[in-house]
Amino acid sequence: MQSALVTKAIALGIEVMGEVEVAARLFDCRMIAITGTNGKTTTTTLVGEMMKFLPCKTAVGGNIGQALSKELQGLGKNDWLVAELSSFQLEGVRTLKPAIAAVLNITPDHLDRHGNMTEYIRAKSRIFARQTSEDYLILNFDDKIVAAFAKAAKARVCFLSRTQELKEGAFLSEGSFVMVWNGQRQVICAAREMRIFGSHNEENALAAIACASLAGVPMEKIREVLTTFQGVEHRLEYVTEINGVPYYNDSKATNPDSTIKALQSFTGGIILLAGGRDKNTDLGEMMALAKTKVDALILLGEAKERFRAAAAEAGINAIYAAGTFDEAVSLALRLAKPSQVVLLSPACASYDMFDNFPHRGRYFKELVNKYKNQPAGRIF
Repeated sequence: MQSALVTKAIALGIEVMGEVEVAARLFDCRMIAITGTNGKTTTTTLVGEMMKFLPCKTAVGGNIGQALSKELQGLGKNDWLVAELSSFQLEGVRTLKPAIAAVLNITPDHLDRHGNMTEYIRAKSRIFARQTSEDYLILNFDDKIVAAFAKAAKARVCFLSRTQELKEGAFLSEGSFVMVWNGQRQVICAAREMRIFGSHNEENALAAIACASLAGVPMEKIREVLTTFQGVEHRLEYVTEINGVPYYNDSKATNPDSTIKALQSFTGGIILLAGGRDKNTDLGEMMALAKTKVDALILLGEAKERFRAAAAEAGINAIYAAGTFDEAVSLALRLAKPSQVVLLSPACASYDMFDNFPHRGRYFKELVNKYKNQPAGRIF
C-alpha cells in the first residue's frame, strides 16, 4: 500500500526513490546483485564469503545486514559490493546497473503488495534492466519464468541448472558442481560435500559458483567455502535434539514455495508448525506434498483456519490448531517420537505474532532449548 505522502509527491512530479536507488547513484564500486523469491540470503552469504578471497575490499548488504548506502562507505571502484535485493527494493530502482546480476527463482509471493504476478515479475526484472553487454546475468534455467528473462537481457547470460548439463554455465553433473565458461570446464566439488542440504541449496550453490567465478574468485577458494559453510540462521537451521527428535528452525520460510523446499529436504516423519500472517498465496501444492511428508500439522496464527481448510481438502488427517506460539511448540514436543523431526516452516509472514521472521525463529529456538534443559519429567 503506497503512503499518502508518496502518492502526493508523485502527483506533484517529485522524484521518489528507495534506499537502493540512492546507493546506486552514489556507489563507485562493482556490484553483484542477487534476487529471487527464495534462496537470496543463503546465496548472498555464500557469495560474500567467497569474495573475501579477492585482493580488494568487499562488503555485503541490502536485504541482508546493513543498508547498501552504509556498506558503500570506504569502497572504491575496484572493490565489490554483494547485494541481496527484494522485490520491494527493486520496485524503486531506476539507475541500478550491477556488473553481475542473478535471479534465482520466481514463485507467487508478496501479491498483497504487487497485486498480481505480472507486477511481481516486473519488479524482479528491474535487477538487470540497465545492464549492458559488458555485464553478466545469471539465470536459473530450471525456472521457466526466470529462464525467459534471457530474451530481454542485454548482458551476457550465464545459466545454472541442477537438472541437466549445460553447454555453458553452472550445473550438476553426476552429483558434482561443474562450471563451464569460455571453453573451460571445472569440477568444483561433490554436492554431498556441502554441510547444508536440500535441492534448493544445490541451486543456491550453483548461483554462488557462477557469481563468484565470474567475479574472479579462484575455484579452489569457491570449493573451500562450499565445503565449510554451515548455512544461515532461520533457514533449515538445526536447533537441537530432544528425546531422539531433531528440531529445525525454518522461520525464513514466509511463503509456501519456501516451505515446499524445506519439506523436500526430509524423507518424511515431519511434525510441521505452520501459519502466521496470511499472504493469501495458493496452498494446493504445499498441502499435497505435506500429505506425503507430514505426520502431524500444527497450525497457528491468523492463517490457521484457511490453512486448516486447505489441509483437510488435501486429505491431511492429523491437523491441530494452537492458540499461541508456545502452545504450538509444546504440542509438537508431546507429539514427536524418535525417527520424526519437528520443523518450524510457517509459509507465512510473522507480523501477527512477532516483529519479523528472525524474532519468530529466535523465540522458537529459545522455547525448544528451554524444554530441553528442563529436568526429566517436567517438560510439559
